[in-house]
Amino acid sequence: MSIVVMGVSHRSAPLELLERCTVAAADVPKRLSDLASCEHVSEAAVVSTCNRTEVYVFAEKFHAAFGELRDFFCTLSGAAPTELSDHLYVHYDDAAAHHLFRVASGLESAVLGEHEILGQVRTAWDTARAEGTVGTVLNQLFRYGVSAGKRARTETGIARGTASISHAAVHMAVTHLGSLSDRHVLVVGAGEMADGMVVALAAAGPASVQVANRTPSHAEDLAARVGGRHLPLGSLEDALVEVDVLLTSTGATSVIVDHASVGEVIERRAGRPLLIVDIAVPRDVDPAVARIPGVTLLDMDDLSRFAHAGQASRRTEVAAVETILADEIERFAADRSAREMAPLIESLRGRAEAVRQAEVERALAADPRMDDDAREALDRATKAFVNKLLHQPTVALRSAAGKAKGDRLADSVRDLFDL
Repeated sequence: MSIVVMGVSHRSAPLELLERCTVAAADVPKRLSDLASCEHVSEAAVVSTCNRTEVYVFAEKFHAAFGELRDFFCTLSGAAPTELSDHLYVHYDDAAAHHLFRVASGLESAVLGEHEILGQVRTAWDTARAEGTVGTVLNQLFRYGVSAGKRARTETGIARGTASISHAAVHMAVTHLGSLSDRHVLVVGAGEMADGMVVALAAAGPASVQVANRTPSHAEDLAARVGGRHLPLGSLEDALVEVDVLLTSTGATSVIVDHASVGEVIERRAGRPLLIVDIAVPRDVDPAVARIPGVTLLDMDDLSRFAHAGQASRRTEVAAVETILADEIERFAADRSAREMAPLIESLRGRAEAVRQAEVERALAADPRMDDDAREALDRATKAFVNKLLHQPTVALRSAAGKAKGDRLADSVRDLFDL
């Protein structure tokens, strides 16, 4: 049995394919149910963010589960296996754990060391627990993964400076325009990413901020944090006529800003340019909008390039983070091996107890005149004998768990006692 992760990310696939593989938060329970129903999957969790969609499973048989996970991604994206084959990555056991730890630490993110991903990993774990699709193995994996992510941020400088996608989006807009001090900004969305952009805007000091969202109360709360105002999502087109910058990141499954509407907006702007930063995956803005004169459209591909150019100082922290991850991997492997050793020890002691009971019954049958005190003494003495006899083998098995010696000892015990 193996821990397996299969996924597609901003590093392995173009944005067009990545957004087809995205799982909306509301759809995660159904996707977990689909995975749990697979014949060779015992446990499952889904991590889906703007950078990646990954499936973590505890598999009965690796190769059979590989096929089921590949089919899952084909169904999710509507792509044929041949279209996906060059973009899917897969890791198993310790390599799968190391990958999750790198993800939780921000080493696999478009913005190196970003802090938002740790919360997203924790949310993925919480959702899988709520849906009952994770058990002992994946709970243990994600517990160590979250621990690794926390240690990376508290013990190194990997999260120093701009270390979130939402903050990087605002920074990218500031860099493109030179300043936001005299600019009017519209934020569309009210989730974690939009929240992060509003926080970053507070430091950037734009002339005004408006927030639009499907749920008015969420937009109102977010706008209040920067002294801005909220507006209905239906007023989006009119608002775009007035603002200088649109920052958008919603959970919509299709575009909310199309080519035709932006074309009409530009005609009403009297030649004033419009900057759009779309960090949603799937994208909120039709990519064709980039071809409209007067519009600059930046998306996650642009943000990845922008972030890569500005994170030199955090790259020096990668080695320190990897040292932490190596320590967490060792702890995880030892813990997992110890857990796997427990059933063997239980089986060994069960076999010994069965032999002891059989011999006690034989002795009692041979001497039916034995009184209760003698029977109790015999039972107590044989129990003590078995416990003392198995004490050292038990200690040796537990101490060697997670090491090559532990595997050899376990195999020997299984062969010697036919377990």
